[in-house]
Amino acid sequence: MLFNSVHFLVFFPIVVLIYYLIPQRVKYLWLLAASYYFYMSWNPGYALLILVCTVATWGSALILAACGQRPDKKSQKRKRWFLAGCILLNLGILFFFKYYVFAADSIGKLCGFLGISIQMPVFDVLLPVGISFYTFQALGYLFDVHRGEIPAERNFLRYALFISFFPQLVAGPIERSRNLMHQLYEPHKFDFRRVKDGLLLMGWGFFQKLVIADRIAVLVDTVYGDYTCYSGMQIALATLLFAFQIYCDFAGYSDIAVGAARVMGFTLTKNFKSPYFATTVSGFWRSWHISLTTWFRDYVYIPLGGNRCGKGRKYRNLLLTFAVSGLWHGAGWNFVVWGMLNGLYQVAGDLTGSLRARLQEKLHIHTDCGSYRLVQGVVTFLLVDFAWLFFRAESLETALQMLWHSIYNIGLFSFFAPDNMLGIQTIALSEKSFFLMLLGLVILMLVDYLKKRGTDFKAALARQNIWFRWLVYYMLIFGILIFGVYGPEYDASTFIYFQF
Repeated sequence: MLFNSVHFLVFFPIVVLIYYLIPQRVKYLWLLAASYYFYMSWNPGYALLILVCTVATWGSALILAACGQRPDKKSQKRKRWFLAGCILLNLGILFFFKYYVFAADSIGKLCGFLGISIQMPVFDVLLPVGISFYTFQALGYLFDVHRGEIPAERNFLRYALFISFFPQLVAGPIERSRNLMHQLYEPHKFDFRRVKDGLLLMGWGFFQKLVIADRIAVLVDTVYGDYTCYSGMQIALATLLFAFQIYCDFAGYSDIAVGAARVMGFTLTKNFKSPYFATTVSGFWRSWHISLTTWFRDYVYIPLGGNRCGKGRKYRNLLLTFAVSGLWHGAGWNFVVWGMLNGLYQVAGDLTGSLRARLQEKLHIHTDCGSYRLVQGVVTFLLVDFAWLFFRAESLETALQMLWHSIYNIGLFSFFAPDNMLGIQTIALSEKSFFLMLLGLVILMLVDYLKKRGTDFKAALARQNIWFRWLVYYMLIFGILIFGVYGPEYDASTFIYFQF
């Protein structure tokens, strides 16, 4: 069930209405039933996988908690074995559904290169929606119990709701148990202001998805689908726009998820903080997909040693973490390269830090002014955007071919020809749609800039007169309805991160 579907627009009000009418003691049971219905609307068989993940981590956490109370070596050894077994079970399921085909293909190609004939078993399976998200959420809970940071949850049904809570089930945010679990016990009464804030945030999410992301997707999909027909400048334009497509698509989903949860009284993790206004690549990653970035920081990077060891090991830990992060996003070498590029940017920045400082001193470059931060922001965006090409391409081979094609077919003069409108007449968007896209991007960046400066839009809007507030609400609603991009027969387009 997609957020931008008619199915959800019927499902969500019914869930909320019943949620506020029924007694507090059964609210979590209603949300659990609604969450499983939400997930099973894609494929009823998916429920079995999430149930296995839930049972395994819930039971293992109870065993870990019991073993943790016994200091003897036998109990501690049993604790480690149960932890390892549960991790292997969940990662094994994730590997089979998401990575087996990739691994079998890679092994087959390697053996072929070495002159070895091998026939890998073939399994025709579909990737369950959201499996990477709920698997990492469950493992994060297990690690926290193992470390003694939280107590093991004894109510299985409440824990099952923690894993399957429908607003953030299929594309995050990846919630930590210490943030969400206690909220499942707290009473949530109807609060008009909170509901209004949640609906407003959902509206902004729909605007990002339907008006901006899906409009950009028309152009990006056209160019990437047949890149040999386009010049290097047109590919560069499509790649630049993809940076905003994936941002609006994923941030839009996150805003809808956080807003939907807020309507019901829950507070979810903020997943984005104006990432394209970052002035360093590390700053970008502190602002992009925050729930996943902090997950890898806490459960991969720091356990590997983090930055508490020598520089060599620090760089190794950083690159390994970003390589694994890339692989989490997709089963392909292009995703690994994308992750590694983002890691290499940070390693290079750290290695050249002292050199840049000396150059700035000798050249009398002021680093505390707006022009310097602007240059930093542009360079950071271009580096991140270049890496997005590997993320968006169908494969690593395709990405490299696109780069080669772009170098030898730049098309600089034709791209800027007065009668070519920056090359879009030969792509996919009409003049009207292109300028609607630009207007949407201007609104997006203005909102993000004001957020970066600390402006609270909801508080600012609440201070306005009622006629102005409702004017904003109606403009948002009708802007989505009139200018949103809809498929044939109003089919809802999927969110990019659903494939992960």
